[in-house]
Amino acid sequence: SCVVECAGSFKLQHDTGKNLKTVVVFPKITGGDGGGASGLENGIENLSTSDKSSLLPEKSPKQMIAMSSMNVFQRMVASKCPAWSQKKGMVGAIEELKKLVEELDAKLLSGTPLTDAEQDFYDSVSISALTEKETFVKKQMHDQVEAGNLTLWEKNTLLKQVNEKMSTISAEIKAASGKPKKLEKMEAMKQKAEARKEMLEKIEPKAPHKLKHAPEITKLRVEMIPLQKMEDGAKGRLLSVKETQTLARKTEIEEEIEQLEESSRGWFEDDDAFARRVAEGKKAFQASHKAKAAKKPAARASNGFKSVPTTGTKWVTPGAQKKSAWGAAPAKKNKVPKGGGVFAAMMMDSDSD
Repeated sequence: SCVVECAGSFKLQHDTGKNLKTVVVFPKITGGDGGGASGLENGIENLSTSDKSSLLPEKSPKQMIAMSSMNVFQRMVASKCPAWSQKKGMVGAIEELKKLVEELDAKLLSGTPLTDAEQDFYDSVSISALTEKETFVKKQMHDQVEAGNLTLWEKNTLLKQVNEKMSTISAEIKAASGKPKKLEKMEAMKQKAEARKEMLEKIEPKAPHKLKHAPEITKLRVEMIPLQKMEDGAKGRLLSVKETQTLARKTEIEEEIEQLEESSRGWFEDDDAFARRVAEGKKAFQASHKAKAAKKPAARASNGFKSVPTTGTKWVTPGAQKKSAWGAAPAKKNKVPKGGGVFAAMMMDSDSD
């Protein structure tokens, strides 16, 4: 039957009526305690059908570093660890992997058998391959410093290391006053450290590299601008149903941005370095948005006409004639009397004579 005790076995059934044979296979499981019903109750929640476990977490950076070929590893360094600080974290991870292989070596020399996961790791990874990868990463770090591709935090970190090293060398020089060979060696190390410090001080820090999902995050922030204005304008009053439904999208956008930011975290990137990259992305978006808003032309009047400024208020007295647009008063027209008929017309003719 299907119980924990049957893990790793099979059962054969033969239906003689249909002449059909059925094989029921029970896979190996991990997480169960065994021991009858109590083992089933205690281990059923943590069962795993994996028939081959791994010494390192699946698809973790350490596993991918250890199991990858040199060609694949070189491409991973460029895409997964672009920053100097990330490469430094990768060097630390490789050193931990080398230490793990050495521990397995010691275990075998002592006559202790390896587990399946340990044996698989030991057969797939070698000290020489890890050393080659470590040498490649260190060279990439050196080239990156020489090229000046450092952030402000990375530059300050390197300067701090150089200053500490120079202090140690100065103390050793004082202690080696009676030893000319050691003193000569220490003086050469001091000159080298001073040259490195001078080179680091001349580096212009670079901005942190952009987040992997920066375009998607920018679109979401643009979508959130009118929602934020609506929320700010609604303070102190009750929201309508439509406004409440609209502002619900703002919460969704914030959650999506947070997920995209977290998925943009690089390998071996600590919380402080990641927070600086996120803050730099927000700052760049705000600066871009302000620049675009400043370029927008001023809104025109709704009627489409330009307003013309007046030179002053003019008063018109009763009986005064208003000037025409050409500056002269309009000429008076002779009005024809309404009454009198033909006689009135004759009298006008006599006046003109």
